[in-house]
Amino acid sequence: MNKITLKVIQGSLTGKTYHFEERATCVIGRALDCNILLPDDQAHSTISRYHCLLDISPPELCIRDFGSLNGTYVNGEKIGQRDIACDLNKAKQMIYPEYDLQHNDCFKLGESIFQVAIEKEETPEINQLNNNLNNEQGTQKITTSQSVDPLDKINLLLGKADDDNNDELIAIKGYNIVSELGKGSMGAVYLAKKEDDDKQIALKVMLPKVESDPKARGQFIRETKNTKLLDHNNIVRVYDIGCYDDTFFFTTDYCEAGTLSSLIKQSGGKLPLFEALKLLLQILSGLEFAHTVPIPVIVLANGKKTSATGLVHRDLKPGNIMLTKVNGELCVKIADFGLAKAFDVAGLSGRTATGVSAGTPFYMPRQQVINFKFAKPEVDIWAAAATFYKMVTGKHPRKYTKESDPWLTTLKSPVIPIRSYEPSIPEVLAEIIDQALVDQPEIYYKSAAQFKEDLLKVI
Repeated sequence: MNKITLKVIQGSLTGKTYHFEERATCVIGRALDCNILLPDDQAHSTISRYHCLLDISPPELCIRDFGSLNGTYVNGEKIGQRDIACDLNKAKQMIYPEYDLQHNDCFKLGESIFQVAIEKEETPEINQLNNNLNNEQGTQKITTSQSVDPLDKINLLLGKADDDNNDELIAIKGYNIVSELGKGSMGAVYLAKKEDDDKQIALKVMLPKVESDPKARGQFIRETKNTKLLDHNNIVRVYDIGCYDDTFFFTTDYCEAGTLSSLIKQSGGKLPLFEALKLLLQILSGLEFAHTVPIPVIVLANGKKTSATGLVHRDLKPGNIMLTKVNGELCVKIADFGLAKAFDVAGLSGRTATGVSAGTPFYMPRQQVINFKFAKPEVDIWAAAATFYKMVTGKHPRKYTKESDPWLTTLKSPVIPIRSYEPSIPEVLAEIIDQALVDQPEIYYKSAAQFKEDLLKVI
């Protein structure tokens, strides 16, 4: 098992250790909601409330200073400190680089010094692959699949599914790729058609960015299999899930009207209020079902079985809200329910939560920045409200700029009232949307049903 341990070797917390065996983010500072909370006293007065961020994907670890006044030191060298003449507001508008940390590295905040210990497990299958490559090609080592074209990969597997009687590929047997529907950092989505009945589906392909091991694959498959329980008009139906040759694939509903993100762009950057409200109510209906659906069997990592209630998306945004036409009317279909976050939590996407390639947390409440694995239903409800905000204003709830650190902005900047951008929105409606976007000290709405009920009272 890959593991990262941080041990305090100097300061008032000397001897305290923090262990990380899974994908995580960790904010260090004096604010009460920091993952690693340093004392708010005179001895730690040089430490900012939100001082720095650790991005953790064992065995990888990096650190980013949040533009603190006194800086963070890595192995004695200062990183990320804002200029003493730069005030706090200006510092919020700057992006500071990330630094990779290695085994035995030390980083210092004020008088506290943390030492990094990294334990890396080499799985037998990765060792064997590397040994084979070493024999054939020298010292090259397999560490990533990000250079593989997902189309080449899935075409190879489709051919293999037709040639072999392989149970692991039965989900995609008989399909041919028609066209590419979309492509992202973790893979791609294709329109596929079955040879014998012309049935069209969306075939999603996800490729790990880091070396994959059986534990990570098992964790991801366990988390995603429950999405097949989501049989609702406003959720994209997942038919089959599989993994073969380090490639994860999913067959789902095909939504011919594209994404909500595309609709917003095609409409000039925002939608009419009434149309946006209709779509929001559908999004909330889908979330209400998903958050309350009984899950009869959950297989834990230790093989034990349990039951639970509800699934949380954790990455809701216009880009994964699909659209289709039903009787001439647009119908919302929420896609990728939990897939991206489950992929990330399993460590299969590498360090992407805070890196440049991960984009920005436009639709993420501050709780998810503080705690990467925060998975309560209210994060989806906040994201739904942020999506509505985008639909009617063309803006995001917080003011992000190209020059600002988006993660620090999410942590420290307030949500801008919706009528500041769109004064035509009725005050009673605006009050509900603004309430739905409250995320400090906690997210206001805890259930999609309550949010929807309050909306229906005023429209």
